[in-house]
Amino acid sequence: MSTLPPASPSPERAPRLTVIGTGYLGATHAVAMAYLGFEVLGVDIDQRKVDLLNEGTVPFFEPGLPEKLDEALASGRLRFTTDLDEAAEFGDVHFVCVGTPQQMGSEAADLRFVDSAFTELARRITRKVLLVGKSTVPIGTAERLTTLVQEISPLGAELEVAWNPEFLREGFAVQDTLHPDRLVFGVTSAWAEDRLRAAFEPILAEGTPLIVTDLATAELVKSAANSFLATKISYINAMSEVCEATGADVIRLAEALGLDERIGSKFLKPGLGFGGGCLPKDIRSFKHRAEELGIGEAVAFLGEVDAINVRRRLRTVALIRQVAGGDLMGVRVAALGAAFKPDSDDVRDAPALDVARMLYLEGAIVSVYDPEASVNAHRVYPDLEYAASLDQALAGAEVTVLLTEWQEFRTADPAQMGEQVRTRTVVDTRNALDADRFRAAGWDYWALGRPHTAPVPVPVVASNRSQAAGRVVDKSADLPC
Repeated sequence: MSTLPPASPSPERAPRLTVIGTGYLGATHAVAMAYLGFEVLGVDIDQRKVDLLNEGTVPFFEPGLPEKLDEALASGRLRFTTDLDEAAEFGDVHFVCVGTPQQMGSEAADLRFVDSAFTELARRITRKVLLVGKSTVPIGTAERLTTLVQEISPLGAELEVAWNPEFLREGFAVQDTLHPDRLVFGVTSAWAEDRLRAAFEPILAEGTPLIVTDLATAELVKSAANSFLATKISYINAMSEVCEATGADVIRLAEALGLDERIGSKFLKPGLGFGGGCLPKDIRSFKHRAEELGIGEAVAFLGEVDAINVRRRLRTVALIRQVAGGDLMGVRVAALGAAFKPDSDDVRDAPALDVARMLYLEGAIVSVYDPEASVNAHRVYPDLEYAASLDQALAGAEVTVLLTEWQEFRTADPAQMGEQVRTRTVVDTRNALDADRFRAAGWDYWALGRPHTAPVPVPVVASNRSQAAGRVVDKSADLPC
């Protein structure tokens, strides 16, 4: 895949773009489209976020995005505002990129922000423009929004809605926006298709595959894709459970399965499971919507996909408890990672942070270190101890647990790590470390779904668990369902 920027858009066809919502999706989309040569106005109700972006600061961690933001701002083609009136006047194509989190107390998607963005724009639209949803929504949302905005807008039926789902991977968002593996346009007219073709002209010129379809299919593509990926991850993790019960090796199993061209090796990686702001809530929302439509049985398997994923966290805690001698009270644990995946500071539904919290609730003295996500993790669980460096997290640890497979952890020298800890015992929940290197450095290496090989005996300093004396631990709170 090319690493060079696509060609610039044709000046006579290039629409002016607005991006409503400057979170992870919106900020990345706004920056990338300006980088491609379009005039872009980013819009958000959060003045602080708008100020940061206008100053050249990305309010979240995403490799490569700060550099692209600097280039886009310097070009004069990108700016950010809180003024929707200005946005309505400015834009020819409006991309709505607001969040659709899971509703409190329900598996359904919370569409308040999507509804508000479309409604407030429609009130202000007085000329023929295109409203484009990029947010992940339940099937039928675009049709409902079309009716809504046409009732509100002075344009009436002239105001059209299209859907253009996003397929960004955190950590690779810039590349995925500039050089996507496909584009999907959900439209209801040739005019809407032409407007979207103009808005993505540089990317289409690269030969990027394009699917032009109806609104419902465009909405379904994202939900179906995430459900398939989640199913594949949970499948190999279910096989990991089988391996643990039988003594088989899930890594060799995954390797053998992945060589089958019908299956493939991508996302067939056993470990702690998936998290973040997309897969968990998207499969739940999809299942909920299917039940509303009376076809819940068709996707009932997604409930087990979700359950397998949550069960990996419980299994991880059980394994750590086992290697600690059956009781975690007072055991000092170095928890390496808090983000749901490497190259991200996102801790939403992060398995790593969830496991660290459960260890703490069982009485362990947990020191969490993450290269980028510690600040966000502290906001979620301020009672955990956060280390400023890998060495600090390892200091005096009796069990070291790899929870997020950051490159810093994968390439760390096991011998040097061993000099920091009290006991050379490591639990690799991502199957990301070189087991042979760790064993050669005297570590007792454990991993989910793999047979345990006894290490070469090395002198071990007796652990001192008195630090936990008198500590009150509530084991009932915050445990996952």
